[in-house]
Amino acid sequence: MLSGEFARLLASLAGRRIAIVGHARPDGDCIGSQVALARVLAALGFDVVCVNADPVPRRLQFLSAGMTFLRTDDVLALPDDRVAIFVDCADHARGGERLQLRYPSPVAVVDHHISNVGYGVTNLIDRASAATCEILAGVFFDNDLPVDAQTAQALYVGILTDTGQFRFNSTSRRCFVLAGELVSRGAQASEAGYQLYERETPGKIRLLQHFLASLRLECGGRVCVGKLSAGIFEQTGTSAEDTEGLVDYARSIDGVDIGALIEEKSDGSVKASLRAKEPAFRVDLVAAKFNGGGHACAAGLNLKSGAGDFPERLVAALAAQIITVDAIRKF
Repeated sequence: MLSGEFARLLASLAGRRIAIVGHARPDGDCIGSQVALARVLAALGFDVVCVNADPVPRRLQFLSAGMTFLRTDDVLALPDDRVAIFVDCADHARGGERLQLRYPSPVAVVDHHISNVGYGVTNLIDRASAATCEILAGVFFDNDLPVDAQTAQALYVGILTDTGQFRFNSTSRRCFVLAGELVSRGAQASEAGYQLYERETPGKIRLLQHFLASLRLECGGRVCVGKLSAGIFEQTGTSAEDTEGLVDYARSIDGVDIGALIEEKSDGSVKASLRAKEPAFRVDLVAAKFNGGGHACAAGLNLKSGAGDFPERLVAALAAQIITVDAIRKF
């Protein structure tokens, strides 16, 4: 069904200039989706650029070589003549408030988050897919669209990262089938592995040490919470993109059902990432209590005010969720 909708979307875009918008602090699925969709549309003759509030992370720049990525300020300085396609954005605000205002009615949304209610004219949302790149790979192949080696690499990286290297519960047979087809079209698994997982900086290791030292067990050992204090990026010579993957260490402890990373900011606000071992724990519902969202096993939130007692409130919310899940499992 989505493949037919995508074909109809392409027909409706004829003659339009396009901006492909990704979410703030982009990850592999976000950048992979942007690169892949931009390259396919460009091959079809469209004038297309990618737009992000934050820069392409260092470890993902091998995907964006030769691509046009604009920042929010760049876009706001240009004539407003592009239509927007939002990719991998669970809600309209994930691209940043200024881009939300610039593109109040996206021509399309392509996403896989369980919390996405659809905010585009066309909504290509498949909550059963492990990654937005999984959705795009499927509709590209079904519609016999051009997928070259760089496009295949971008799609492969999106699937690889959002399945946790094919380890998470969301990993399906379809993920492997698509990954195999992408490799046959030029995606290089070894290059993806090297760029993503074997290029850590000394600063990232120092940041990891700080995070591991902060870990504490809650809820009888079923929740593990770690914290990054305000100013830690300056102290370790890192940036926000270096937090990628840290929360997985909290989740990986034996007996822990849910891991959490709380990032304190100098302005008093906080950002939190939640990871569960099983979909039953629905951490997206916990994040929603703080105006966040995401997946059943991976969710996040940003809290601009009232962050003083946030750790306690988060632990209480996680404890309540565990109690609810345990009660359901008894029946």
